[in-house]
Amino acid sequence: MIAILDYDAGNLTSVKKAMEYLGYPCVVTSHPHEVELADKIILPGVGHFSATSNLEARGLSTVVRNAIARDIPLLGICLGMQWMFERSDEAPEIPGLAWFRGQCRRFPDRVKVPHVGWNQLRVRDRGRLFRSIPSGTFMYFTHSYWAPVVEGTTAECEYGFTFSAAIERGNLFGVQFHPEKSGDPGLTLLRNFCEL
Repeated sequence: MIAILDYDAGNLTSVKKAMEYLGYPCVVTSHPHEVELADKIILPGVGHFSATSNLEARGLSTVVRNAIARDIPLLGICLGMQWMFERSDEAPEIPGLAWFRGQCRRFPDRVKVPHVGWNQLRVRDRGRLFRSIPSGTFMYFTHSYWAPVVEGTTAECEYGFTFSAAIERGNLFGVQFHPEKSGDPGLTLLRNFCEL
């Protein structure tokens, strides 16, 4: 069973519909016990970084950390990926998971903010999420803050400069784009995650 974490940060329905379309059993939940029983965890998110404080308030932060320690696959989408870094300029007082080094920052005024629409990926390392997804594939983005390129970056994107579009370390995965809104390539990526 796949647990889709509900922490009041949007896009739960579209992620759930994508999972159901692919035929994988899932539950949208904010209950730590249900998350503890999951085979895989998806942490979606749209909105302000401060919403991640709900993970702590609901006891989900500890459950997620324990799941990572047990090697349960975890996929963070958009805000969910940003939470995997140390913090974000959007709410600097709220710590992230700190599984990846660095801080998420706001796009500069020289580009249109937010970054919304289709953009091309440069796949650096196919890892496990990008099996059968070639470099140059377009995915759908909507975000105002970006994550730095780090050792675990598996795909980059250009929008005024280069930022991390996907990260991977062990069974921890993050994507800045929205695979559930990215057509067939996005569904392929979600299937790759579900089949880990």
